[in-house]
Amino acid sequence: MTHGRRVPDPFRWLEAPDSPATQAWLAEREPEFAEAVRRWPLRGWLRSEIRGLVAADLWSPPQWRGGTAFATLRTAGAEHPRLLALTGGGRRVLFDPAAFDPSGGTTLDAWEASPDGRHVAVQTSSGGVERGELRVLDTATGRTVEAPIGGVRYSHVAWLPGTGSPAFYYVRRDGADGRRGVWLHRISADADVLVHACAAPRTVPGVRVRRGRWLIVTESHGTGHRNDLWLADLDAGPAEAPPLLPVQVGADAENDADIGPDGLLYIRTTWGAPRRRVCAADPAAPGPEHWREVVPESADATLDGFAPAGAPGDTRVVTAHTRLGLSTLNVYGGSHSLPLPLPGEGMITGLHAHDDGSVSLSYADVATQLVVLTWRPGEHRPNRWPPAAPGAARTTAPVPRQVLTGVSDDGTPIPVTVFSRAGFDRPGPTILHGYGGFGRPRQFGFSATVLAWLNAGGRYAVAHVRGGGDAGRAWHRQGSGRGKVRAVRDLIASGDALVGAGVCARTQLCLSGGSAGGLLVLAAAAQRPDLCAAVIASAPLADMARFELLGLGAMWTREFGTAADPDDFAALMAYSPYHAALAAPTGDGPAVLLTGFHGDTRTDAAHPRKMCAALRAGGRAPDRALLRYEHGVGHGPRSVSRAIDLAADAHAFAAAWTGLAPRQAP
Repeated sequence: MTHGRRVPDPFRWLEAPDSPATQAWLAEREPEFAEAVRRWPLRGWLRSEIRGLVAADLWSPPQWRGGTAFATLRTAGAEHPRLLALTGGGRRVLFDPAAFDPSGGTTLDAWEASPDGRHVAVQTSSGGVERGELRVLDTATGRTVEAPIGGVRYSHVAWLPGTGSPAFYYVRRDGADGRRGVWLHRISADADVLVHACAAPRTVPGVRVRRGRWLIVTESHGTGHRNDLWLADLDAGPAEAPPLLPVQVGADAENDADIGPDGLLYIRTTWGAPRRRVCAADPAAPGPEHWREVVPESADATLDGFAPAGAPGDTRVVTAHTRLGLSTLNVYGGSHSLPLPLPGEGMITGLHAHDDGSVSLSYADVATQLVVLTWRPGEHRPNRWPPAAPGAARTTAPVPRQVLTGVSDDGTPIPVTVFSRAGFDRPGPTILHGYGGFGRPRQFGFSATVLAWLNAGGRYAVAHVRGGGDAGRAWHRQGSGRGKVRAVRDLIASGDALVGAGVCARTQLCLSGGSAGGLLVLAAAAQRPDLCAAVIASAPLADMARFELLGLGAMWTREFGTAADPDDFAALMAYSPYHAALAAPTGDGPAVLLTGFHGDTRTDAAHPRKMCAALRAGGRAPDRALLRYEHGVGHGPRSVSRAIDLAADAHAFAAAWTGLAPRQAP
């Protein structure tokens, strides 16, 4: 009993991943999935098409340190990106995950070069667990200079300036004594020093050093889009005890900061601006009472990235705004703003200012592989980097799109963006993607999987539901916590809008979502079994009564609520897909493909295991309640071949159940 309510959980035993019973149950699912794959006509074509579309050189934005450019490059046909050092027109491999681990199970999760370019810190993890080691390499030799640091997970690394003993700050989220915080590491020192400990539980710290002098420390409180921010002048105190000044602490706001060429502190904030704005302040008096607005809040777009660039006497703020999945790039200076042209209609990521006054960013759209662009003050447009690299040119012609509007049950208009090469004159097989979580906006970058689906004659739609960040902080909050069910109803309204506009018939509609989006699509199909023909739920949340006890669920109570609170619990149970399947079994509902990853430390693979068991217990036939389960991978990056196989299987399933026929593939 929970809060006076009986909560059935007949498949709790599937939460034990390595028990003999769970392993035996998983073994029974393997031949069922293999048999289903053999009956999906487009599987082979999709795999070949996706592999061809990803066959391009993909660069990361560069870091310039001590006359050397550092960047990762995944060459066409390679399984993993490699970290390179580029000098004088040549390039050297510093770290190759495939050489480090020939099995292909190790990924390069993060890296940061030292200010003088003599060292680079790289973080790796294996088996998909996203918790691994931080090791320091000598740039000249590529060799590890000391024993690796363990217990890190996507750690920020902030090198100290100067030419003395190399040192850096880093984040250890599950350190030796369980404290999360910022640590100082000196190469070859006996022990690291804790310089800032997080006072509250379920808090994630972050750290940066900017302009060779300023230490920026943040604490994010769970996933509630609220954080605290401090600033320290490293010239004013020892590195072991930096004199941290509060910029904003305890406020219900999300802040990000950088130091401009003019020496001012620039803060991107939701304080007084749900869609974010940029303010400037003197680092000696960084509190909000001293902030001066330099980039105002947009009325219809969300400020996703900013970078103060240029020269001390001519500092500009470069911004990336997003509206309904599409980015714009602008330069603000004084009271004026100047738009910078992009290669097409797509998304910007990784906007970053460099010490030489330039800015780098990544750009991609539905038909364009990710490319790196750089901009310098005085230039009228960003330029490709590296200049001589063939890179990833436009792979196909732009894909036509249109925006429809669904109306949710409370009257809220929900935008739905639809892409189609086949035109919109008659209904056709359609995938409707939804996420609706953590305030993250849906952006239209490159996906070889989506492009292959479009090239085969299918349509691809994205529902900009509440809970995401598509219309700012208020949009997120309306679809989070006890209002999460609104995101579910928004997705249902989006599916109805597609059918009503003639984009597809219900028998041609497949819902698709991963992680929090997997929860969304499963909940929508549970509430409206007639909504669609099929559902793809990749690494989903499903058991919302116990999500806090599985994976990183305890960090997500700001997003979903907590089962410890009676009102939160009632809201969770109103849409929990696992319990809906147990309470109202429908053997004739849509076909469901669940994917699970044994190494997943975010959304524990117990969720898809239990969901599959509940659907099967409710009478769903084996080919209508499939589990695709992988060992040796997790929620994050994986080798290219494994990613292609996963994408081909999922979309071949969608094609089989929506009627996307082989003859429609070019």
